[in-house]
Amino acid sequence: MSKNIFVGNLAWSASDSDLHDLFSEYGDVSSARVIQDRETGRSRGFGFVEMESGGDEAIEA
Repeated sequence: MSKNIFVGNLAWSASDSDLHDLFSEYGDVSSARVIQDRETGRSRGFGFVEMESGGDEAIEA
């Protein structure tokens, strides 16, 4: 069962690959996405990480 984790307070410079790399330390990451503003293309400061395993460990850390 996969877990979809909300990640807030991200730096404006954070990218999808940054999230993927950070959470891959705790388990298998299916997807990592930083949400961007439609008009400016700038990060909105939050994102989502979907993990197949290790989700609980990532949340605790």
